[in-house]
Amino acid sequence: MGLFNDRKSENGKEFVPVWFMRQAGRYHDHYQGMKKKNTFMELCKQPELACEVTMGPINDFKFDAAILFSDLLFPLEQMGMGLEYAPGPKLEKKLETVADIKGLKFLDTAENFYKFQGEACTLLKETLPNTTTLLGFVGAPFTLYTYAVEGSHAGSLYSSKLGLYDGRWNAFVELLIPELLGEMRAQALGGADAMCLFDTASGELNYEDYTQIVLPVLKRVTAEFKKEFPNKKVIYYSKMTHLRYLQAIEDDNIDVLGVDWRHDLGHVLNTLGNDYYIQGNLEPAYLGLPWETLEKKWMGLYESLQTANAPMNKWVCGLGHGCLQWIDQENVRKSVELIQSKFQY
Repeated sequence: MGLFNDRKSENGKEFVPVWFMRQAGRYHDHYQGMKKKNTFMELCKQPELACEVTMGPINDFKFDAAILFSDLLFPLEQMGMGLEYAPGPKLEKKLETVADIKGLKFLDTAENFYKFQGEACTLLKETLPNTTTLLGFVGAPFTLYTYAVEGSHAGSLYSSKLGLYDGRWNAFVELLIPELLGEMRAQALGGADAMCLFDTASGELNYEDYTQIVLPVLKRVTAEFKKEFPNKKVIYYSKMTHLRYLQAIEDDNIDVLGVDWRHDLGHVLNTLGNDYYIQGNLEPAYLGLPWETLEKKWMGLYESLQTANAPMNKWVCGLGHGCLQWIDQENVRKSVELIQSKFQY
């Protein structure tokens, strides 16, 4: 796909590429060591530190892709919503009315504000092996909206859902889209090979709201990004969205769909593999199992795809969501070794 370096085995077969969401994070000694000396905001906003955090799992575990260490909420900070981490993200403001949105005051231009991400990407491209893909990432519009309205992604998203109909969604996305594109642009110009859009709140939506209200905005973002960066790949991950939702996306500007562990991966590959690469989807909690059990889970996933006669050349191996802080880092190491040695097509 021009995104991951093609590795061939001695028998001439291709290897399935692998990377994990949150592969740089709290489960990893390298990250924990850096976190003792620096705040989360410093790790994100100082390019040298962001580069070092990102490189930790690449140096230790040899993933096929590195993903920029950052946070998806920075556009809300730039929009004047008062972001801090204590230790989790907290916003000073919630968008309860359209007037709240109209009263937002931006901190800076997008070009200036997201410069730290572009500089981190440039450092990473200079540091990474040339066989390792660099992934940038941002929050997808609806997920950022839910944080802006609720202050977090928690509960029923009652206010967020009402806001789809009371003017808040429309007012918010008109402000957000230039910001989001500015953030993606900074990372792309810095050297990111692909852009991930993470939509962890979309699975809370009714099908009609997702397809008729949220999806058109997502497609505006991907279309505008591809217009400027036609050779950069776009990865869209949505959590808790049923296959019907994924089938409705129909976006030629998305190259890879990430799916969570609730999906039958073989069925998704057979259904959507003609249109996208499919990324996923082991249950992240399984990385906390004893290795003998975890190994069987990985091999079971691989063998299920073979049994389903799924298009293995369209699979990017990974988790159904991000690495959890409680998992065993040695299981991460062994998982990558297993995948890179055994998962072939």
